Amino acid sequence: MAGLRLGPLVRYVDWESGTSATVWVETDRACTVEIRCEGGGRGSARTFLVAGHHYALVVVTGLTPGSAAEYEVVLDGERAWPLADSPLPPSTLRTPPVPATGAVVAFGSCRWAAPAVGGADPVGPDVLDTLAARLAADPEDGRPDVLVLLGDQVYADETSAATRDWIARHRRSAGTGSDAPPDQVADYEEYTHLYDESWGDPELRWLLSTVPSCMIFDDHDVIDDWNTSAAWVAEMRATPWWHERITGGLMSYWVYQHIGNLSPAELAEDTLYAAVLAADDGTEVLRAFAERADADPASVRWSYRRDFGRTRLLMVDTRAARVLEEQHRAMLDAEEADWLRTQAFDDPAGVDHLLVGTSLPWLLPPMVHFAEGWHAALCRGERGPRWARFGEWLRRRADLEHWAAFTASFHRLTDTVAEVGRQDAAPATVCVLSGDVHHAYVAEPVWPAGQQPRSRVFQLTCSPLHNSVPRAMRVGFRFGWSRFARGIGHLLARHGRVERPAVRWERAGGPWFGNQLMTLTLRGRTARLRLDKASTGGKTGRQKTDRAGARLEQAMERGLTEDS
Repeated sequence: MAGLRLGPLVRYVDWESGTSATVWVETDRACTVEIRCEGGGRGSARTFLVAGHHYALVVVTGLTPGSAAEYEVVLDGERAWPLADSPLPPSTLRTPPVPATGAVVAFGSCRWAAPAVGGADPVGPDVLDTLAARLAADPEDGRPDVLVLLGDQVYADETSAATRDWIARHRRSAGTGSDAPPDQVADYEEYTHLYDESWGDPELRWLLSTVPSCMIFDDHDVIDDWNTSAAWVAEMRATPWWHERITGGLMSYWVYQHIGNLSPAELAEDTLYAAVLAADDGTEVLRAFAERADADPASVRWSYRRDFGRTRLLMVDTRAARVLEEQHRAMLDAEEADWLRTQAFDDPAGVDHLLVGTSLPWLLPPMVHFAEGWHAALCRGERGPRWARFGEWLRRRADLEHWAAFTASFHRLTDTVAEVGRQDAAPATVCVLSGDVHHAYVAEPVWPAGQQPRSRVFQLTCSPLHNSVPRAMRVGFRFGWSRFARGIGHLLARHGRVERPAVRWERAGGPWFGNQLMTLTLRGRTARLRLDKASTGGKTGRQKTDRAGARLEQAMERGLTEDS
């Protein structure tokens, strides 16, 4: 009898009609997967095969707009979900009313999935596990309409002790991976174990089975500093294990994350998806795609758009789409940058809130911003070859690879945000959602007199979901916002002959540290922002205790619009 290996994950929900959704599963053998909803929604699909693993992405139709329907997963006629012994409530498929009156969007990044050791979690309570516990106790208590995961859903290069043990056993039994680092994954099969470890967590598994999710990768989904420079890429390609690592990383990302980001209409037009479904074994088809995507990043688009009623989300690939030639560095290649601009300006009268999801922050603490622009100038040779070599050395050791390190791309994104916000039919807010930097903050940009957009514009940064940040980095990030630090940044920019940006920004909240999640509540043209932190104690903020003793504490709530 077939069984569920992983999932179900609710991925896409149709906000235009409110009648369809997609559900992703991994099974332990080939089978027909059915989703049966209370009240009549149905969907079925035959599994497809990749590298010995069986998957299905089921399109569910016949749902009722504005409803919540419990559902079950049936494999070859036998119920496999909900699990018979689960203490958690039944999973539900929720659809928005049509037309939708607003959206609740929760977001964050960086979830290291190491299991707790001896009952104590080495990096503190997981905020998504804690959210799951709260929703299991009261499904209406702060339930988001969508969970936006902004990168580092898995850590291929920072594995847990349990995963390192599994890797060692796997390589001994398979006789493979002898050249790969023993503490990092080497291939597709080892990536599947990372997803098992992360998404097999009972609380997270239930949360993803009932709250729709959007995902994009960041560096640790592949390796730290992925695509930081042309020199880095050349060095990695010279190692004997890299080809299998990047191929397995892109193949697994496509299977586990990317296809679920797409609507049924987009899936129907996707020739790769059709080829994988049509093949008896889609491994070689998908492998060829992954190898081409690595060799020619411009041949693939990982970015995508989702509309939640009158809220638009543009999820932007800031890793694979880079141009790394030193004199022409860009965060996005020309076609990708044009795509972002086109989507941002499409149907302005139909958008109340524009969200740009980019794993890497657009606006950093000012000192960090200017330091990144300075080092990028050094690497271009502004101060000669000796400084250029120093710049490359510094870039890798200090992770200087955010938008500020791609100067032309930073200016282009800034111009796009400003121009969208200056339209006659401008959205009420333009929010750039980011993670990566293992703390949370709110920054608000200010343009020169007469150039300020009609829209309220914010950089909203939130990470990690479950990870840590060294004390020295906490001190550094706090210092980076100070007036004195800004002055140091200006000196570095002057040394690198870096052009000052046309916009100035100030910290409007934070920095906050810990495992945390931001939530935007968007109603009409109003917007409110909340930050919840996972905690095992303390007396600040609203607290709700889950079964394991952790709770969500509200660390901040504020309006982003004047009437909120």
